[in-house]
Amino acid sequence: MATNALIKTAEILHGIVNIRDGRVLVVDENALAGRMDALVREAVFGDGEAKAAARWVIWEAAQSLGIRPASIHEFYAARGRGEITKPHTVPAINLRMIAYDSARAVFRAARTLDVGALIFEIARSEIGYTDQRPSEYAAAVLAAAIREGFRGPVFLQGDHFQISAKKYAGAPETEVKAVRDIIVEAIAAGFYNIDIDTSTLVNLVQPTLEEQQRLNFELCSDFTRFIREHEPQGIAISVGGEIGEVGQKNSTPEDLAAFMAGFNARRGAATGISKISIQTGTSHGGVVLPDGTLAQVAIDFEVLKTLSEMARKDYGMGGAVQHGASTLPESAFHKFVEAQTCEVHLATAFQSLVMDHKAVPDDLRREMVEWVKTNAADERKAKDTEAQFVYKSRKKAVGPFKKAFWSLPGEALAAIGADLEKTFTFLFGQLGVGGTSALIGKILSSPEVHLPLPAGGVTPGKTEDVSGLAD
Repeated sequence: MATNALIKTAEILHGIVNIRDGRVLVVDENALAGRMDALVREAVFGDGEAKAAARWVIWEAAQSLGIRPASIHEFYAARGRGEITKPHTVPAINLRMIAYDSARAVFRAARTLDVGALIFEIARSEIGYTDQRPSEYAAAVLAAAIREGFRGPVFLQGDHFQISAKKYAGAPETEVKAVRDIIVEAIAAGFYNIDIDTSTLVNLVQPTLEEQQRLNFELCSDFTRFIREHEPQGIAISVGGEIGEVGQKNSTPEDLAAFMAGFNARRGAATGISKISIQTGTSHGGVVLPDGTLAQVAIDFEVLKTLSEMARKDYGMGGAVQHGASTLPESAFHKFVEAQTCEVHLATAFQSLVMDHKAVPDDLRREMVEWVKTNAADERKAKDTEAQFVYKSRKKAVGPFKKAFWSLPGEALAAIGADLEKTFTFLFGQLGVGGTSALIGKILSSPEVHLPLPAGGVTPGKTEDVSGLAD
């Protein structure tokens, strides 16, 4: 039975969509696109049933238009089999701020270059401090696709669904359950790509590589089998593993071999992983200097190339994944393609572009800095200058100031969106993903997945301490 909020939404959209028998049929695509700005605000900031109704309509309208959350698993498997010869690296984009307007910029750039191979992701930590549960993030991205006339599969990814080593040491069952809970929530929201990160449990003190990687491959395998038990019918979720924690020791072929031997022995008949994240010299958010600027980071592209080739030839995966890359100089991005990197994760630079944009009022920026000084003071390291502390910690202000940024004047959001679009267009060109729409359509399908009619408001996500988790 439809809620009053859904009935009201149907009345507002009368003549634009037909809602019947638990489905949405789009009658006027252009008119619906024009209503997205208002509808997505209901999906993010609405009260109770209105929020749930808006998210359901956005999801079902996207299904009707052929804009469907999908898994990139088969695409990566095809690359592992050598069936994809086009040099490229898939960008995985974390949208921490103004997700709807940022996603609109992504889709505009994607349409210009005919990009189909791109991922929208959010990490376990980001879900917490940006105040974006998976269903909200999915609604913002799908609404942006509708608004910009994008068609085709949309890849939503749970990034760094990570085990906290500290919490695991104190209460392993509780921490495992927390990751399982976010997996279930994310899959229900259309996240059919999930990166499991148990690399935090790699113990370099152990005498053998097998023992160093043991907890990592055992839990990654267990989570992979758990995901397979919860994936929708007809969808093989793309699962990623990780062998080297970002910011720690660079990964080696021997590390990968030890991890995969243990992982494959434990997973049984369950479908395995489609990619592997490694460490090559970067750190999340970049290395912040005392004046608040970023140090130049040297990525070992030979490690990327060697492990990508090994992942494909020996294990049938799409290749290796690079994290923490958005703050690299522009001249570095084409090297990921040359190294045959499967996927590269990009986040902090987009947050910085939004926060530091000239269209953002100075008083709003000052208010955020003062909030950080008061509410994130415990994150300040003894040797941090104030500039270092503010740069590293200001992401924690994203959630508390989410509505303020979403509520910026239209001209300010348009100016920020235009600069984001330029950035995404540049990155897509450097990463070689232009012209991949047809390739994606040829290799994989995105079956329809319908959600039940909302029977009330949105269930609040579990509030958890995400300090110490990777972005």
